[in-house]
Amino acid sequence: MQTYHRTYKNSGELLMRVLAFTLIISVMNATMFNVALPVISKQFQLSPSKVSWVITGYMIVYAIGTVTFGKLTDKYSLKDLLTFGLLFLSLGSVIGLVATEYWMIIVARIIQASGAAVIPALAVIIPVRYFSPEKRGRALGTSAIGLALGTALGPIVAGFVTTALSWQVLFIIPLLSLFTLPFYRRYLDDEKGDVGKIDFIGGALLAGTVATLLLALTQGDAWFLVTGVVLLILFVFRICYAKNPFVKPDIFQNKQYSLGLVITFVITALGFGIPYIAPQLLSVVNHMSPALTGIIMLPSALMTALLGRKGGKIADEKGNSVLLYTASTLLFISFIFLSSVVGLSSVFIAIFLIFGVLGQSFMQIAMSNIISRTLPKEQTGIGMGFFSMLNFISAAASTATLGKVLDFGKPNVQLNPIPQNSAAIIYSNIFLVLAILVVVMTVIYYVQFGHIAKKKSLERE
Repeated sequence: MQTYHRTYKNSGELLMRVLAFTLIISVMNATMFNVALPVISKQFQLSPSKVSWVITGYMIVYAIGTVTFGKLTDKYSLKDLLTFGLLFLSLGSVIGLVATEYWMIIVARIIQASGAAVIPALAVIIPVRYFSPEKRGRALGTSAIGLALGTALGPIVAGFVTTALSWQVLFIIPLLSLFTLPFYRRYLDDEKGDVGKIDFIGGALLAGTVATLLLALTQGDAWFLVTGVVLLILFVFRICYAKNPFVKPDIFQNKQYSLGLVITFVITALGFGIPYIAPQLLSVVNHMSPALTGIIMLPSALMTALLGRKGGKIADEKGNSVLLYTASTLLFISFIFLSSVVGLSSVFIAIFLIFGVLGQSFMQIAMSNIISRTLPKEQTGIGMGFFSMLNFISAAASTATLGKVLDFGKPNVQLNPIPQNSAAIIYSNIFLVLAILVVVMTVIYYVQFGHIAKKKSLERE
């Protein structure tokens, strides 16, 4: 038994290293094409709204896929699901590499997304399955390193490849994920769930709900919103009355889990404001090129990669609540100071972005750990799948909301009196509001979860 436990532990540690590499490739694939959109638009003579489907189509399928793969782990082995996902990711890459028409690029991105969606599902399920709750933080810290490096390298690699070679070469990079497949095939176990027939009608209703709500956010179309609400109502009825629903309703009767999802949605949206606002700020106020913007944002991503496991260590040794409060403090410091230094040298922006991006990473680790501990084993797959999907929707909601705010232009009220550059006032106001919201959500967390964490801490002592 001891030998088996040691082997299982070693497998988990090796899998996390391989997973970190896979996450780097996955995140790069999701972000690289933002840089290539102007080139694609010019080559195929497309309007900005039409070319944006390279990103929008990927985003919709990716969000639906995360929760779908989470559900499928209840019936199929991680090994088989990952094999399917990586092969589909590679198939989409090959189609994109030889694409000669715009519709072929869209098809390639959709196929890529349908396969790549398995990766975020694995990123939360492997730590839960292969590590005890007391050691799970370090594993999630390893995932954070992969996310941070992928975020840092994506725009830089894309800029270089698009300029020096061709945007189609970007489709080669996801093919590197195939090198990880033999490791996954060897070290992932063959454990399968005991779920019988899967409710595909419920799954389709959920997929339709996610797709239309994301379209409502990204396109600003009220009809998508209405359709999404209708599909959501039908989905609720389906899971309440179906014999074997896609999602058992009792998972949402778990108060800690449901409230944890709400807190995750809001506080993740706040953190995701950073990678959206920072490039806008540096471009509009500091008049920096995309390449220079990437250089300014690089230190924050690299520091997060270096300190990602430190966040996991804090969670394991001090508790998830301590890590969450640390993350909140870092985010608050970042937002307050960014609100004050906008319009000044970009060096100040680079410095305080480090606090924000690191805080966002720590928050992801903390909330992943907190949510996973609210779920029984049989609900881990679908529960963490919803968690991953919600993170994605949260990022989309954050981007859409902040985009609308920026569309209003110069505000009538300056909340922070320090900035002197009139063009920077709107960014200053946004950062200050984000700082206030971080405090509000941290207080809500303390009221709802703080006493539980304190009780567990006293029990350990």
